[in-house]
Amino acid sequence: MSFFGWLRPKAATQSAGSTTIDGPDDIERAIRIGLSGTAAGVSVTPDSAMRQGAVYACVRLISGAVANMPLDLKQRVDENTRIERNDLPLANVLRRKPNGWQKAAMFRRMLTAHLVLRGNAYAQIVRGIGGRVIALHPMHPDRVEPKQRDDLSLIYKYTRRDGGRVTFKQGEILHLVGLSLDGVTGVSVITYAREAIGLSQTQERHGATTFKNAARPSIVLTHPGQLGKEGLENLRTSVDQYRAGGESEGKALILEEDMKADQMQMTAEDAQWIESRKFSRSDIAMFFGVPPHMIGDTDKSTSWGTGIENMGIGFTTYTLEDYLTTWEQGIDVDLVTDPSVFAKFNRNALLRGDSKSRQGYYTAMLQWGVMSPNEIRALEDQNPREGGDIYYPPPNTAGKPDPDDEGNET
Repeated sequence: MSFFGWLRPKAATQSAGSTTIDGPDDIERAIRIGLSGTAAGVSVTPDSAMRQGAVYACVRLISGAVANMPLDLKQRVDENTRIERNDLPLANVLRRKPNGWQKAAMFRRMLTAHLVLRGNAYAQIVRGIGGRVIALHPMHPDRVEPKQRDDLSLIYKYTRRDGGRVTFKQGEILHLVGLSLDGVTGVSVITYAREAIGLSQTQERHGATTFKNAARPSIVLTHPGQLGKEGLENLRTSVDQYRAGGESEGKALILEEDMKADQMQMTAEDAQWIESRKFSRSDIAMFFGVPPHMIGDTDKSTSWGTGIENMGIGFTTYTLEDYLTTWEQGIDVDLVTDPSVFAKFNRNALLRGDSKSRQGYYTAMLQWGVMSPNEIRALEDQNPREGGDIYYPPPNTAGKPDPDDEGNET
């Protein structure tokens, strides 16, 4: 069966607001490709969901944060010592050029968007001499079907654009998994947020139609007698031209034969859909774990923590951290061969947009001897200075004997 034939099985057909399916396999397939309808009467897929402003903003925020955060390779020398290993060939793939046509940020943003929208992200691992990774080729998750064999290992069946099928072994695929219910594949946020997104789509269409008609549901025309068929058609054409697109707003409507026109204005109750759209945005933001204020909804800016600042911290801690850890463990397990080498995002880079927070953080690290001046300068992309490798003693230990100095005061 061709790829498009597989996408449109006879047992799963799409209708205006519902889906006819037979068997659990068809249910799963329908969910994956977005055939399931909603109570609002629309079908929601990952692609159509991205046309909603709230969904697009959530995906952009999460994928952009992961793409722009510095990613380093480090090595454990001993229990307490770590050194950077960005000299390894894998670091060049992850930090500079993952394949022949993408930059590192583009690649990470794309796979993170796949992970956010579909719960899974895949890339083919291209290895060179000695098994080292030389490239990562992204694979669209809708074309990948992971399967767990009897020995519990995984295989990945990939459908090419020409309809051909290719099977990859577990060691040939970088697989990033989101929230999973079976331990093999991640679940799509769109699957569970479908009703909220469908409602938002319906409200958007309603608003567009309403304003297309100049926010006036209709015009009531009263005639003292009875119009013939031809007169009725002429009148309807004239009125439709007057109301088309709201472009005739403020112009006069000319009536004949003692006809009267009464305008049905939009009431306050009719305009409540505007308020309901705010609830739809909040629901969508909740599904993606994004504070509402970050997508433009500031009505409840203190609902997470004590204010917008704490909401930003919560976004980093409870939402971004999940994706960062997924990336780090995916690299460690699927790409790194030396168990002492591991990937690590520099989370401190999130402070770069707030100079006051950076100043407080650096001052504390310097005062308590955690960081040297040159280490702080490195974080600020500044060259080291002479004598800047010193670690200052904490204030409560200054002047006290150093036990390693045989009783001599520091």
